[in-house]
Amino acid sequence: MYQRRDVLKFALGGVIAPAAIIDIFGTASAQDAGEAFDPASVVEMARQLAAKPYRAPTAELPEPFANLSYEQYAGIKHRPERAIWAVAETGFALEPLHRGNVFSTPMQINLVSDGHSRRVPYDPARYDLGKLTPPAEAREIGFSGVRIMQAVGNGKFRELGIFQGASVFRSLTSGQTPGVMARGLAIKTADPKGEEFPLFRALWIERPTIATRTLVIHAVLDSDSVAGAYRFTIRPGDATIIDIECTLFPRVALDHVGLGAMQAAYLYGPMDRRRGDDIRPGIYEATGLQMLNGKDEWLWRPISNREALQISAFVDDNPKGFGFLQRDRHFDRFQDDEQHWETKPSLWVEPLGDWGPGYVTLVEIPADSQVNQNMIAYWRPKAALAAGSEVNFAFRQFWCWSPPERPPLAMTRLSRSGRVQNAPANARRRRFLVEFGGENLKNATLLNELTVSLSASPGAAGNVRRYTDAEKGTFRVSFDIDAGGESQSELRLSLEAQGKPVSETWLYRWTP
Repeated sequence: MYQRRDVLKFALGGVIAPAAIIDIFGTASAQDAGEAFDPASVVEMARQLAAKPYRAPTAELPEPFANLSYEQYAGIKHRPERAIWAVAETGFALEPLHRGNVFSTPMQINLVSDGHSRRVPYDPARYDLGKLTPPAEAREIGFSGVRIMQAVGNGKFRELGIFQGASVFRSLTSGQTPGVMARGLAIKTADPKGEEFPLFRALWIERPTIATRTLVIHAVLDSDSVAGAYRFTIRPGDATIIDIECTLFPRVALDHVGLGAMQAAYLYGPMDRRRGDDIRPGIYEATGLQMLNGKDEWLWRPISNREALQISAFVDDNPKGFGFLQRDRHFDRFQDDEQHWETKPSLWVEPLGDWGPGYVTLVEIPADSQVNQNMIAYWRPKAALAAGSEVNFAFRQFWCWSPPERPPLAMTRLSRSGRVQNAPANARRRRFLVEFGGENLKNATLLNELTVSLSASPGAAGNVRRYTDAEKGTFRVSFDIDAGGESQSELRLSLEAQGKPVSETWLYRWTP
């Protein structure tokens, strides 16, 4: 966490007078004609918003857009030739997204060029509306978000990212299909009193140049409890890297806030096949949660679709990274010719600066549909953010096939669980199989010297079996867990040699 004296780059410079700040509550403003823009004005706007009670934007829409079904909304297509910068040499193009269905909340889109900002006006001619007829009288209804496209040559573009819905956004890299999503901020996630969903009220998108291959977006976030100013610096490549800097202005004390928040869909997989009455062997956007804690310990936690809500908190001080990773990159794991779960992006987050003590939090929500992103992860600071304070954070996202930082250890290649054969019907037992793999395990001498470190708390672990293959570089561990009368058991497994780790640490919460 940055202290107030550690001013972020985007907050530097003179602050524009409040009268010149764009009116994000209205449908038009003086900036339609072009006004001077300074990134510091976005910070000032968030500061002013936080000084007043929260005022939710209206989500009303005129007919025929007021009550669109999902199919009707999905039928609204942005015309490619009307994309912003489509014929300009910028390396990017923008498609403002129509409002409708669940995406009814407006998000103002502004373009910044040569130090001036202009609001993008709504124009129904941007869209192929299908069978829908726009209102006879022209109306400024705004947008629900924006799709970011990257030029790939010969006048063609591919989707690079999208900002739409509350503070949700996503990205990916070449060859991938959309999957895991990120949030600007998580507040009171899975709280019994209800979760709060902040929203991005407005974006300011700087016109890029083809030479820099970088897109910069400023945003104002707002909700009942907090307002904030964000800067996103997006750099596509083998991994799409997004640097995020934010200044938060809490209206009230925030004791449950999530940074670097992300969400992914997980219906069933090798760890839980109870919802697996499907021709596909697995349906999930991420295999598990990877963590590199402040003590340089690599942790791997498979995720699972539970019978009941599960919240896990991994205590840490100044974490070095965490993220939802899709480690299963083979079509055979999913057999889905439409969704191609094996091509979903992994999302890895690295804090920039010290975040202090807190918890990497994992929320596993029961779901019965593959469209629900029921897995949520974020960093929760231990100390509350004080009302009236001004707090800065920064972090880097990697939307990738695999993170830039990988454990210099054997990694988990698969995790499976199943019932124990011939166990009494009322026994609270479960069998697990974990396979570690890595170049270091191709040493036959080392394989023979390895010890299995396994614990279950509460409960007992037994019937441990090991299967090694130096040619493949694999070490498979099979074991049984007996939870006795307990409702859950925390499992911990790793491979060691002479008291030092040879594998990442595998963690799992078993709920009988």
